[in-house]
Amino acid sequence: MSADAPPPPKPPIDAAKALAAQEAALQGCTLCKLCQSRTNIAFGSGNPRAGLMVVGEGPGEEEDRQAKPFVGRAGQLLTKMLESVGFDRERDAYIANVVKCRPERNRNPEPDEVAACNPFLMAQLDTVRPAVILTLGNFATQTLLGTREGITKLRGRAYEYRSSILVPTFHPAFLLRNPGPEYRRMAWDDLKLAKREFDRLTAIKH
Repeated sequence: MSADAPPPPKPPIDAAKALAAQEAALQGCTLCKLCQSRTNIAFGSGNPRAGLMVVGEGPGEEEDRQAKPFVGRAGQLLTKMLESVGFDRERDAYIANVVKCRPERNRNPEPDEVAACNPFLMAQLDTVRPAVILTLGNFATQTLLGTREGITKLRGRAYEYRSSILVPTFHPAFLLRNPGPEYRRMAWDDLKLAKREFDRLTAIKH
């Protein structure tokens, strides 16, 4: 091989193995004070090669118990939301949270907790490499976009984020607390936008 020859292309990573290794490395984490109140780390779940990645805020009580994100009432609604536009949760999505341990009494994660967990979320994003990222609620959207704008102003649009398109919408827990048709209709519009972007980007890849 001559000195000027380009290096051989890197083999594609095995996303499932990479995520499993990341999750294993995270066990016993004590990087922030959330370790004091958690039962389990809820790392992520779904298809490691999904074209859609869903990012929420943090685990709740049921997620803390089962060590999986979005398995409580909000998770059941999320599954239905995804199905409403043709996404199968297990086949088409990989689901994670900004922080992997439950904040006590479901409070918002604090800046130092987000900073401690951020490398793990970025590693997940880099491994899954989704076409579309669906952020749920104020916290996940503000964290990834680096803004203080509220979800009502941020939603309804698609944003370029790293090598993906990011679409914000309301958190399912918010929709459960505010079951009026106005918010449901806006969330439906966001989901349709996410699906249009997903179809456009996955068509380009194929």
